[in-house]
Amino acid sequence: MAGPTLMNTYGRLPIAFTHGEGCWLYDTQGNRYFDSVTGIAVCGLGHAHPAVSEAVCNQSKKLLHCSNLYQVPLQQQLGDLLCQVAGMDSVFFCNSGAEANEAAIKLARLYGKKKGIESPSIIVMEHSFHGRTLATLSATGNRKVQAGFEPLVSGFVRAPYNDMKTLENIARANNNVVAVLMEPIQGEGGVNIAPVEYLHAVRKLCDAKGWLLMLDEVQTGNGRTGAYFAYQDYGIAPDVVTTAKGLGNGVPIGACLAKGVASEVFHPGSHGSTFGGNPLACAAAMAVIKTIQSNNLTERARSLGEQILSKLKQEFSGAEYIKDIRGKGLMIGIEMTEPCPELVPLAQTVGLLINVTSDRVIRLLPALTMTDVEAEHLVTTLVRLIKLYAADDRKKPR
Repeated sequence: MAGPTLMNTYGRLPIAFTHGEGCWLYDTQGNRYFDSVTGIAVCGLGHAHPAVSEAVCNQSKKLLHCSNLYQVPLQQQLGDLLCQVAGMDSVFFCNSGAEANEAAIKLARLYGKKKGIESPSIIVMEHSFHGRTLATLSATGNRKVQAGFEPLVSGFVRAPYNDMKTLENIARANNNVVAVLMEPIQGEGGVNIAPVEYLHAVRKLCDAKGWLLMLDEVQTGNGRTGAYFAYQDYGIAPDVVTTAKGLGNGVPIGACLAKGVASEVFHPGSHGSTFGGNPLACAAAMAVIKTIQSNNLTERARSLGEQILSKLKQEFSGAEYIKDIRGKGLMIGIEMTEPCPELVPLAQTVGLLINVTSDRVIRLLPALTMTDVEAEHLVTTLVRLIKLYAADDRKKPR
């Protein structure tokens, strides 16, 4: 249990883990749990993946940190590889998704200033989540996480997700807009998936207005949705894309990538990070990307996700307590008709770790390395759990 010396910032569950292996975590009592959360889409290769462990171990014996005052060869190698995978021109490395989005926000503002716009604005979406720093908190479309931290950072214009009419109205009424920041799939917002035609329309509007299209792929990137980045399945290219989470498989690293004119905005002194792109984090990220590529884990995520979605829809066909089942790759949401937070501790009693977001959406983010047998175990266990829960047999899952 967390002691009084830790700030009270998390509603922690009464469980602690000693080690993990692949899709499984083991607690201090020796119990085993199937992890369908993976640190909230962080450990995409599963726990203690040998390639990442070896890369971290080897690098830790050489050099953990080197200031960005100097050349960092591993950072350059990772930058080359990640830009190649993403189809982008340049990258700034930091330590988290929130920091990557902070970099994108600063980039957009500087872009606007260079165009002569004194008070640049960025369009953001309702139900979005971009981080918990003050700027990313302000960009987030969730009043619960903003409450108490006012005054929020100005310069954000909010629009409903998947609503081109509102975007077009903003374009006509606001001459200060310089960018659109959005998630191709809203994770914290409930696994809301942008339609292909919507993202294409947003890209077209950005081109027409000279805005930057900035995609937050902190959660959807690194193979999670069946492509290395979700936008690659949509057939569009953003001007800026941010990622983190699965990039280091547990080692903190984030990235803000840019293309074209956006890649030329920053100059020395514009932005920085003490720990960003340090050799240890870069070694881990290199191992992650190469493992995803060499094992074709993007396609694996796609096929496994389709299998799981199909089985879930079949099992819950006609169930009045299920509102929707949706997903892309191994980012899956089961939306209940009523709030279901009790499912999280209940799942622990049957050796399953799940997450409920947006009050009523069971969010599944399992490892891309999951086997067919493990995928079947996840579906079977979860289906049984939800059916028992819906029948109000909540205390003794059988």
